[in-house]
Amino acid sequence: MAVTANVQEELAVKSTRVMTGIAAGSLALGVLLSGCGAKAEGGDTSCKDFLAANDSDQQTAVTKMLKDEKGSDPAQLEVTGTKLSVQTFCQTSGKQDSKIKEAPHL
Repeated sequence: MAVTANVQEELAVKSTRVMTGIAAGSLALGVLLSGCGAKAEGGDTSCKDFLAANDSDQQTAVTKMLKDEKGSDPAQLEVTGTKLSVQTFCQTSGKQDSKIKEAPHL
């Protein structure tokens, strides 16, 4: 009986460790995937994601959008002006699912 109880206890501990590992892995994957939002999508970034992003991610999204449109790296002044235009658009006439490329920009 003592051996059977020890084996059952070891199996329970191993099962708990496996489940904890799976949960931690799933959480890490979710964080990685959700962190890709504004940066990776460029002009296809939604207003909702853009406004929720930090300043650096907003700038990256705008820079990518402008580079995709023009084929070359935009000037910093253009990025700054476009970012302000996108913020204004998303906070006023844009909807949550509007794409930032819909904002008026040069």
